[in-house]
Amino acid sequence: MATVVRLDAPGCVSIAEEPDPPLHATGVRLRTRYSGISAGTELTQYRGTNAHVVKTWDPDARLFVPGRPEVAYPVVVGYEEVGEVVEVGDEVTAVRPGQVVWGVWGHRSTTVVEEEYAAARVLDPAADPVLGIFSHIGSVALNVVLDADLHVGETAVVFGLGVVGQIVAQLARRNGARVIGVDTLPDRLALARDLGADVALDAGEGRIAEQVRAATSGRGADVALEVSGNPKALHEAVRSVAYNSRVVTAGFYQGEARGLFLGEEFHHNRVDLVCSQISGVAPGLAHRWDRRRLNTTVIDLAVRGRLSLRPLVSHVVPFTDAAWAYDLLDTHPERVTQVVLEFPAPDGYDHPRGDA
Repeated sequence: MATVVRLDAPGCVSIAEEPDPPLHATGVRLRTRYSGISAGTELTQYRGTNAHVVKTWDPDARLFVPGRPEVAYPVVVGYEEVGEVVEVGDEVTAVRPGQVVWGVWGHRSTTVVEEEYAAARVLDPAADPVLGIFSHIGSVALNVVLDADLHVGETAVVFGLGVVGQIVAQLARRNGARVIGVDTLPDRLALARDLGADVALDAGEGRIAEQVRAATSGRGADVALEVSGNPKALHEAVRSVAYNSRVVTAGFYQGEARGLFLGEEFHHNRVDLVCSQISGVAPGLAHRWDRRRLNTTVIDLAVRGRLSLRPLVSHVVPFTDAAWAYDLLDTHPERVTQVVLEFPAPDGYDHPRGDA
């Protein structure tokens, strides 16, 4: 049986069991080692505010429509996993037991994937296996930077320094930008500085747009990247950019966008507002970039030490503490960045690399 972390209702987390899927000839069985909890989409499911749990998404019309919610509780969530190959089908030749594979299969102790899927996602054996949980959330951040169309020497302001924002800030600097990070939490501001942000501004002190303009000879930022999901932050991002400049929004806004005044700087400064969302890539890049390339690029940068992801992990807890972990993310965001659930090895089992 597979053990799964399940949301039975908003705010209600349980540990359940499901039958293990059978292993077919080209299948690869993975035993999960780590699974990260998303403080964005997953938290909206935990809170019951996600549009998919209150409305129906029509994929043909690409509209939310009235009707039965698309996602019904109970639901197994999670999309930040890394696991170990423990068994392969008779026809599998590309992977072998003991290899570590990253991907998306939810907060569950075991899963079966196709050989092709596993072979394309084998983690470097010298790497910290926890890095594997960042393949998807890191792709979200990379997509934001691609949508920003940054250039060397430009100034980028990142609003929201949670996990995605911290990765966005690092990638923006790798793109040659001067980076200003904005948040209300002192620990996140300090972390951004430690990871290379040129300036970190406390949004709680106000006047962010004025400070950005003062730091750019009155011009304003070349681009703002809003990843907090707070409409007030989006409004300040609009205020912070130069005339005819771009604001990229990746925040998952919930409910009404109160605090956003589109008749002010947005209108008078001809601000280009771009949505970055992981289901697609910017039209000008779609012929070269896809989800798999986003994933592998982030993991490769992390393994080569060009992207610092391990410092983002603030908590590694047993998967049995999942309810506590969700509550922590929901009620005390100032205490946490990335929470990782650890799935233990069976009794008497030793990891091939001995890195637990």
